[in-house]
Amino acid sequence: MLLALTDRDEELWEIAIILGFVVIVAVVALLSLLVLFVRTIERRVTTIKATLEAAADNTDDTKLIGETATAVEGVLNEGLNHHLFLGRVLEKVRS
Repeated sequence: MLLALTDRDEELWEIAIILGFVVIVAVVALLSLLVLFVRTIERRVTTIKATLEAAADNTDDTKLIGETATAVEGVLNEGLNHHLFLGRVLEKVRS
C-alpha cells in the first residue's frame, strides 16, 4: 500500500513546519528576554539589599546620640562655668 501526498498536502505540511519553526524561534527569544530581565532584577535586588544593610549599619549607633548629647551639654556647661569664672577674675584684675 503506497501512501502518497498530494501537492496541497505537501504545501500544508511545509506551512505547518515553517510556522512551528517560527513559534520555536519566538519562544526561544521570549525566554531569553525573560532570563535577561530576571538577571537584571536579581542584580538590582542585590544592590538594594546592600544599600539597606549599609543604612542599617549607619543607624546602629543612634542609641549613642542621647549619651553624646548629654556629654556635650556637660562640656558646654563646664566651658560656660570657666568663662564666667574668668570673666569675674578679669574684672577683679582690671580694677
